[in-house]
Amino acid sequence: MTVRAEVPAPPLRGPFVGVSAIVVRDGAVLLGLRRGAHGAGTWSFPGGKVDTGEDPAVTAARELREETGLAAVRVTPVGWTSDLFPEAGLHYVTLHFLVEAVGEPVVREPEKAREWSWHGFDALPAPLFTPVAALLDSGWRPDGVPREPLPG
Repeated sequence: MTVRAEVPAPPLRGPFVGVSAIVVRDGAVLLGLRRGAHGAGTWSFPGGKVDTGEDPAVTAARELREETGLAAVRVTPVGWTSDLFPEAGLHYVTLHFLVEAVGEPVVREPEKAREWSWHGFDALPAPLFTPVAALLDSGWRPDGVPREPLPG
């Protein structure tokens, strides 16, 4: 009989600062199906890690352009979440920005996202990336009408 020792999760590194760029058009929000890094197989807003000395709003616009080709016109902060990724040993504080953008999304970094598509805010695909789920759990909505936080 083989006895398996339980492997402890790696200690969390961070917190690091990340951003999300929330683009809403005609009642739909832009989401990408993640691949590669932590959160692979989940749906997420465009975004990424804030570079040292970089303004987070600039990061949101840069990440949006790098990942989707969309150009940010206006970037407005909407909130933040504290996001733990124990399987990867990471802790991020994610700053969320509502971004008005021009252009049509394309997959510019296929190692990071399989696809970009538009989804009605009340019918988002599952599973959602941890920061997206946490923002929704807070009751935030892009139309400014808060919804009730989820129980629990």
